[in-house]
Amino acid sequence: MALAQAKSDATEARLSGLSIPEGGAAWAREARHDALNRLQGMGLPYRRDEYWRFTNPAEFLTQETPRAEIALDAPGFEETDVLRVVFIDGVFDAEASDALEQDGLEIERFADAVTKDIHWVKGLLGVLETAGQNRVDRPLAIFNTAFAEDGLVLRATGKVSKPVHVEYRRSEETAEAVLRHMVRVEDGAELTLLESGVGASRLNTGMEVDIADNGAFHHVRMQGRDHERRAATHVFARLGQESTFKSFTLSLNGMMTRNEVIITLKGDDAVAHVAGAALGDGRDFHHDDTVFVTHDAVNCESRQVFKKVLRNGATGVFQGKILVEPDAQKTDGYQISQSLLLDEDANFLAKPELEIYADDVQCSHGSTSGAIDETALFYLKSRGIPEDKAQDLLVLAFVAEALAEIEDEGLAETLREQLASWLERRR
Repeated sequence: MALAQAKSDATEARLSGLSIPEGGAAWAREARHDALNRLQGMGLPYRRDEYWRFTNPAEFLTQETPRAEIALDAPGFEETDVLRVVFIDGVFDAEASDALEQDGLEIERFADAVTKDIHWVKGLLGVLETAGQNRVDRPLAIFNTAFAEDGLVLRATGKVSKPVHVEYRRSEETAEAVLRHMVRVEDGAELTLLESGVGASRLNTGMEVDIADNGAFHHVRMQGRDHERRAATHVFARLGQESTFKSFTLSLNGMMTRNEVIITLKGDDAVAHVAGAALGDGRDFHHDDTVFVTHDAVNCESRQVFKKVLRNGATGVFQGKILVEPDAQKTDGYQISQSLLLDEDANFLAKPELEIYADDVQCSHGSTSGAIDETALFYLKSRGIPEDKAQDLLVLAFVAEALAEIEDEGLAETLREQLASWLERRR
């Protein structure tokens, strides 16, 4: 009873003074009001909630936005030919962005889409997010549905020739941003979405991705440079028959980051890969990857590959689950989470899970923590490589399995360069 009251009080305090956007079409207002009602009934996350026991949600619950020194803009795929879309303090900046035009792609602002009485987003906004609450409460995602005012709406109708790059910038030390991206990949279409930048002092992003039969969606994200960033991100994906979803996130620095990915494979022969690498230095660094993959069709494949490199008291968290429904025969599910602890003060907390109700499956999971391989380090040093450089090479080798999940080798190389640069600065 005391816990329920504490959650209720914390939720009421956070929502006090906030109001959902009242403009827009009736269906958008209805979705937002429904989300607010669900949030008030569920309550915001509390430290004693099962899926928040490794991560203190307090950073996301204060009424006052935390102040954070403005960091340099993080490099973001400058060598890649992209359609660049810029948000500053959570608001679309047309002057800094490219024209929202691309063959095989319908693209517009979320703020514009929700004003239209007839729009395909009407049948998707909040739908995947609501379904994602089925077994695990995700209140910060509901918060996003209720309060997001801007973002991108993307509908791929063919193979889009170049990636869409969403670049987040910040101009205010107390900027708070709540952004919603809606993605629809039609039958046989293919889209690559990139994300990078400092975003906000406190950032909450949500993305709903609906992939039709034979569609493919590739997502590559860089979270970096902003030492005092607080971010809660949510990706909800639904896959049709023979469709593909691949997502990779590189996280460098940051004070508090919680990345949630919730995937449902609804069509036979679908493939979903989600991976990430996080490098943290210092006691203020706390990074949480929470993933839930549901197999609800025949002969589907999923992979979860996460690597964390931690030192000087940094903390990494991984919570990953594979759920295989009764009819999801011939499932191939793989999950691995590993941490490289560069000193005795670093911490890695892991909760891998399998829940299987079908009998013809191949599923595995594993989680390990360890220090630098002293034999390998000695070998490199004996070849004349300085110890700090040798350690960097071993770190890069450690995260290689996660980077291999990026299908585009050019994008993978860009992230390898960012990793190498970060390691060099931290020597």
